Amino acid sequence: MKKTLSIIALSIIGLGLVSCKKENQQAAAGAEAANITDSTAGATNLAPTDSAAAPTANTAEVAPVSNQPLTSVALSENNFDFGNIKKGDKVEHVYEITNTGKNPLVISEVKPGCGCTAPDFTKDPILPGKKGKITLHFDSSSFDGNVQKYADVFANVDKAPIKLTFTANIQP
Repeated sequence: MKKTLSIIALSIIGLGLVSCKKENQQAAAGAEAANITDSTAGATNLAPTDSAAAPTANTAEVAPVSNQPLTSVALSENNFDFGNIKKGDKVEHVYEITNTGKNPLVISEVKPGCGCTAPDFTKDPILPGKKGKITLHFDSSSFDGNVQKYADVFANVDKAPIKLTFTANIQP
């Protein structure tokens, strides 16, 4: 029994470690496309809306709930296509976020789905009517062909996390 549990634990850890390594691109692209499609469709209902929410099996992946009053936002876009880029290129895209509510917008965390993506974002509260920025930096060194990546934005909005996605076609 202990041996079986050890093998399962090592398998789970191993899967996490190879998420940004070279992979079978067809399987990875298909799995990530399904994940993005499913997650985008249901993202508004997945995050707890108060601190009394029941824990999930994936509690390590859920950011702490903000204690700030809720507000609303508008994004300039939630998906970006880099098009064709050369393998090894480091590219970035800025997503503009506007506070359309009545309370200050506080972005508590931007959590990329992969270590190949690094976020920067406006740390100060964004006042009503004002704009902030979320920048996703992508390192294409470990990829070939079509890729789809995402980052979850945790903020004091009713339907958090907000999912930002991007695609790229990595050329040799």
